Amino acid sequence: MKRTTLLRPIFAAALCAAWVAGITIASERSASSMANAANKFLGALTPEQRQQATFPMESEELTRWHYVPAQQFPRNGLPIRAMNEAQRALAQELLKTGLSQRGYTQATTIMTDLEMILKTLENGSAMRDPEQYCFSIFGTPAAKGVWGWRVNGHHLSLHFNVANGSTVASAPTFFGSNPAEVRVEGPKKGLRVLGDREDTARALLLALDPAQRTTATIEGAAPADIVTKTAAKVDPLSPTGLAASAMTAKQREMLLAVIETYTSSMAPDIAADRLAQLRTAGLDKIAFAWAGESEPGKKHYYRLQGPTFLVEYDNTQNDGNHVHSVWRDFNGDFGRDRLREHVHGVPHE
Repeated sequence: MKRTTLLRPIFAAALCAAWVAGITIASERSASSMANAANKFLGALTPEQRQQATFPMESEELTRWHYVPAQQFPRNGLPIRAMNEAQRALAQELLKTGLSQRGYTQATTIMTDLEMILKTLENGSAMRDPEQYCFSIFGTPAAKGVWGWRVNGHHLSLHFNVANGSTVASAPTFFGSNPAEVRVEGPKKGLRVLGDREDTARALLLALDPAQRTTATIEGAAPADIVTKTAAKVDPLSPTGLAASAMTAKQREMLLAVIETYTSSMAPDIAADRLAQLRTAGLDKIAFAWAGESEPGKKHYYRLQGPTFLVEYDNTQNDGNHVHSVWRDFNGDFGRDRLREHVHGVPHE
């Protein structure tokens, strides 16, 4: 077995137990909602569907994921197309438990609107299919123990793992957008599902002085994709860019604004957990790096990297109109450290 990441706050005394208790209570609410929604979903499935949707926690399937279309990477799990209307509604209720309203809107827009826009642009290509997203449950959803769930498909891959009903690991978290900006005529023209992730980062880049920008710029040309791709385990990348400790107070606020565009997609307690881990590890140790051009509409890439996490954002495909973005945790991906703490903290035969 493998998995799970707990808040390990070695907070300074000023950040006391009240804060930690608040995070724990909130996490329990989210974990409870996930277990309830997952069990309702599973309870509505036929035996054949349930077999397709479920995997052991120890399964290699847990770390098998991608963000390309299904024809390029066949998914396991139960696809939306295999569900009836009642089952689809319950799958959506499960999806809501891991996301904020903002994140849920982003996810469903990627799954439906952008897939249909691509289908139209590509003359009805079978590769574009809003019903190809697969839902998977790992282990047994319960108040105690370790279990998880996943939604995986083109440009959306969400992973949640729960330990003892009180903590939730939520990485890798992948959101993509093609097109990054809808430029064809119609009701969706101008739509930028992940526009805030680009705009806040560019604003930070342009707020740097020449010396800072030189440090932050790691390459003149942007890489063709996120560097870590779909690796099961990621390590810190180098070069790291400009550390928050070398930024002004205003620039650090702008850095946090970039981070918030990612955390705000998660359910509030999961977002608070992520931010608490960043603060514990040291916000001044977070670095911002940029590659490529700085003008809107041009190919570019950036990363945020701290002691515990990595964010990558790449907009190079389709002539700079196709986004891939991901949040990875160095020790917490797929709930690895939470499971480790569970295994060491709970007696097992």
